[in-house]
Amino acid sequence: MRGPDPRTVVVVEDDASMSQAMERILRLAGLAPVTFGSAEEACAASAVEEAACLIIDLQLPGLNGFALRERLAAMGILPPVIFISAFDEPETRVQAAEAGAQFLTKPFSGRALLEAIRKSTAPAAS
Repeated sequence: MRGPDPRTVVVVEDDASMSQAMERILRLAGLAPVTFGSAEEACAASAVEEAACLIIDLQLPGLNGFALRERLAAMGILPPVIFISAFDEPETRVQAAEAGAQFLTKPFSGRALLEAIRKSTAPAAS
């Protein structure tokens, strides 16, 4: 394992058009997105270990976003996470916060996405 690449952002999103839109935004911002259509694909990929940040849809086929986060944590892979969902429920926000993650409701702006990434990857104040 090489460690995190500050430009690599992994996107786990099963909606192809949403995934492509986020990929374009991230590339335009100078980041290096790596996209996966399922949690299982992401778990099998080394790019996840090198990611500075993960953007994970909560409603995925197979493992959902929270289960993916738990599986990665069990594997010792703990980059910052931004959960995304079209369903903005208070309990979902609480669960995301308890996981130490940010939460964005779809649709969101490119600016909101980049700001969430900036907040997630900013060094903690000492």
